[in-house]
Amino acid sequence: MDSISTHSYQDLDRRTLWHPYTRRSAVEAAPLPVIVRGEGVYLFDSEGRRYLDAISSWWACNLGHQHPRLIEAIARQARELQHSILGNLTHPRAIELAAMLVDLFPDDRRVMFASDGSCTVEAALKIALQYWWNRGQPAKHKFVALDFAYHGDTLGAVSVGYLPHFHQAFKPVLFPVYQAPSPCCGTCAFHESPDQCLNECFDTMRAIVREHAHELAAVIVEPLCQCSGGMRMHPAEHIRRLAKLCADYDVLLIADEIAVGYGRTGKMFACEHADVWPDIVCLGKGMSGGYLPISAAVVKASIHATFGDTPEDHTLYHGHTFTGNPIAAALAIETLRVYEDEHIVSRAAALGATLAAELAPLAAISGVRNVRSLGAIGVVELEDDAEGTGSRHAARVRDRLRAKGILLRPLGSVIYVMPPLVTPEPVLRELVGAVGAAIRAV
Repeated sequence: MDSISTHSYQDLDRRTLWHPYTRRSAVEAAPLPVIVRGEGVYLFDSEGRRYLDAISSWWACNLGHQHPRLIEAIARQARELQHSILGNLTHPRAIELAAMLVDLFPDDRRVMFASDGSCTVEAALKIALQYWWNRGQPAKHKFVALDFAYHGDTLGAVSVGYLPHFHQAFKPVLFPVYQAPSPCCGTCAFHESPDQCLNECFDTMRAIVREHAHELAAVIVEPLCQCSGGMRMHPAEHIRRLAKLCADYDVLLIADEIAVGYGRTGKMFACEHADVWPDIVCLGKGMSGGYLPISAAVVKASIHATFGDTPEDHTLYHGHTFTGNPIAAALAIETLRVYEDEHIVSRAAALGATLAAELAPLAAISGVRNVRSLGAIGVVELEDDAEGTGSRHAARVRDRLRAKGILLRPLGSVIYVMPPLVTPEPVLRELVGAVGAAIRAV
């Protein structure tokens, strides 16, 4: 693509396209790179510039770009069956994918497919609500969520994942949710140690569940790491205690593994670090290698069993046009096969160990508040203040790195990397080194 075509696209972009989570001033200030190709862990723009995709294209492209087996899976299925509804019909790819997902869990499950993660969270919330209605306990219709949670942008998901700087305009139409504090692993100024933080935060969660169990349908959490809320990382003990608390008080536990599942934390699912298998597990993003939209709520069979239609109709009247789309399902099947054949989860664990070691020295840089990591998630949090000094510093770091061919997207004063799980270790070391150099330079 030549420069004239690039400028034409950029001009058309400014006149027609509404970019998600992007301030208009950023679009107007400078032309955006026009990405035209991906290969491995890199993206390429229309001018031929190469960028390391250090955030896996919104945490989804765990296998990198243009993986030949994933491309072939799409093409093969597209030649056979492009779409068929799952309402009163079925097709091989949906069946096969559901079976493969169920096999990843130690107990019997059923799979409800959706498209993006937010839609899967909506399904999970509705399943939890109707489950108690099916059991003759309609009073159990409320939820508990953590502060700093993010579960998507549809209204139910926003209700349980309300972030004021994202969602304030929608607050009048959200349903009320009990909110418990999320552990910060001792990285804030209010706790002397991670244990104190965990204990105090969990005491509040315990009090809420004890007092309101009679009206609670479920607790929903992002296990081990709240990503959009600032990459707040929690110890595995938090989800372990939470699972026991929910079981003791007959409250469902929903785990939103959309960002942290599929090997991102060094295990297939984040909850595995605590040997916990929640009642409903939400999956997405890496499920298709990041190439096509598909997501799933993986639900315990005992919950599914209550959705019969005799003697009363307890059918779940919920679904989407593209639920279980054959092409996306075929891609998700091949993704799981690649995970097994290429040992992706163990590779991610090794990558995470390297990431932690490379990040550690960055803690000594002036202006760095905290350095932390979890699997293949690495965070450098900058000191901030009421004027947003840290956020502006992080934005300058982002711009400097983009000029050097590295794509990052800080969350306020939090600079993070979530590279593809297939990133070569030398590339990872160069990435962390470049982040440190950029922080020192700006």
